[in-house]
Amino acid sequence: MTTTITLKGQITIPKQIRDALGLVPGMQLDFAVNHEGEVVLQKKITKKRQKPDRFSAVRGKADIKWRTQDLMALLRNDI
Repeated sequence: MTTTITLKGQITIPKQIRDALGLVPGMQLDFAVNHEGEVVLQKKITKKRQKPDRFSAVRGKADIKWRTQDLMALLRNDI
């Protein structure tokens, strides 16, 4: 797989690699160069648990079915 480095020195890790390593947005990675000059990429192991996304816990939990026009009226203080 080939990728291109940007002017800022950034690269995109191909999806196949991200999937194989279980990489997700916000995850920290360690880069190293071994004795053969190859770049080694590893997930950074941290003892501290990452804080879950505050919206993940409530996503899809709304029990009120809003109609768009009713919600917009509420947001505009038309009610």
